[in-house]
Amino acid sequence: MATLESLVFDNGFARLPEAYYSRVCPTPVPDPYLVCYSPEALALLDLDEGEMTRPELIETLAGNQLLPGMDAIAALYAGHQFGHYVPQLGDGRAILLGEVKNAAGQGWEVQLKGAGRTPYSRGGDGRAVLRSSIREFLCSEAMHALGIPTTRALCIVGSDRPVYREDEETAALVTRLAPSFVRFGSFEVFYYRNQIEPIKQLADYVIARYYPDLKTLADPYPEFLRQVALRTAELMAHWQAVGFSHGVMNTDNMSILGLTLDYGPFGFLDALDPGYVCNHSDTGGRYAFDQQPDVAAWNLTKLAQTLVPLMSVETASQAIGEYPQVFGKSYLERMAAKFGLPPGSEASGLIMDALQLMAQNHVDYTIFLRRLCDFDSREGALNAPLRDLVLDRAAFDAWAARYAAALRQQGSNDAERAAAMRAVNPKYILRNHLAEIAIRRAADERDYGEVNRLHALLMHPFDEQPEFESYAAEPPDWARKIEVSCSS
Repeated sequence: MATLESLVFDNGFARLPEAYYSRVCPTPVPDPYLVCYSPEALALLDLDEGEMTRPELIETLAGNQLLPGMDAIAALYAGHQFGHYVPQLGDGRAILLGEVKNAAGQGWEVQLKGAGRTPYSRGGDGRAVLRSSIREFLCSEAMHALGIPTTRALCIVGSDRPVYREDEETAALVTRLAPSFVRFGSFEVFYYRNQIEPIKQLADYVIARYYPDLKTLADPYPEFLRQVALRTAELMAHWQAVGFSHGVMNTDNMSILGLTLDYGPFGFLDALDPGYVCNHSDTGGRYAFDQQPDVAAWNLTKLAQTLVPLMSVETASQAIGEYPQVFGKSYLERMAAKFGLPPGSEASGLIMDALQLMAQNHVDYTIFLRRLCDFDSREGALNAPLRDLVLDRAAFDAWAARYAAALRQQGSNDAERAAAMRAVNPKYILRNHLAEIAIRRAADERDYGEVNRLHALLMHPFDEQPEFESYAAEPPDWARKIEVSCSS
């Protein structure tokens, strides 16, 4: 296992021309301390867990010192925010330290979020607060455990330095890991400046490092755009199937690798509401849960537009043209697996009718699907634990009879089907009220036990964990008052 001193840092992105970034050192924070860390993310860097007890590592991940080989930069990008183009954004509070390659040959860029002002802070303080850092840390790792492509979170380092949002809070930094933090907006900024060569150079860089199979093509750019569209379609299918709402699907928050990027006012569905808006700032509902697949498609058109200088309009349009079909196929396959059915028209009808039933009766999405795993397909079985979730019993009974008949027709073995369904229907998700309880204890009492408890729980979301049964329950009434915005 590696030690802090044995880590070898490189920064391939920093070898691009300085048009893509600004060199900037993190701003130190006083008296940093470790809030929590993810052993699973730590392993990506081959770091021994004992290193997390060392003051030197905490000082490094607080931005108070740089190690040999680190080349600290903040990236430039632009983006469409809530449908409107903003010409210059960039890493306003995130600083990339460099890349570490592990023994398996995987490269992981190491970024500090909340590391202080950069040239792209636009008047902000460049800081993150403990509240938002806990949410990002927990959700990044929870999404990975759910099998959803995502950036990772190594740890949170806190400081008593005051940070002012709606109220006075304390500073924190999240150490984020990803193969790359390049976004759709990384290309957009140069397109709207009418700078064609930087678009090509950035595309060549991304292809060489992250889509190497395309390097042998005479014209790799259309296929590059197509691959980004396919990855984005798969990501949206993941989100919709698990009931995840991102909240701020601006083009600057869309990963060129199809990763879930930038956790802010996210939320998982409690009671199924297709129009669920998790971001209190999204008053128009642009990024509502049921709008996410279409928003991703719109964002892809903006990426395609930036790459038109490298191909024709028709070619760019064709490159992203498979998105609807790929998303639809992937979503149906994931939902069919969650229902224990083979994909097809019958499964589609049963699934859509079940979702409508859940929405009309305000049924908890995750709890319904988890209880569905134990559905008894014998004729006349009541399935009371599932049935009790639905107020309209007659409507449930009619649907359940159709579902049971479909299972019997396919020769489904209930025990085998239950095991397979439990592997794709999580029992535990990061509900807002669970995060809020952990945040309050951390902020008010400096008690980080609940953060670590939640992290450990969420790393095994499909397992039965009897000692944590209460964490799988519906949210309490007070949770309806939780509001999460872009500043969260």
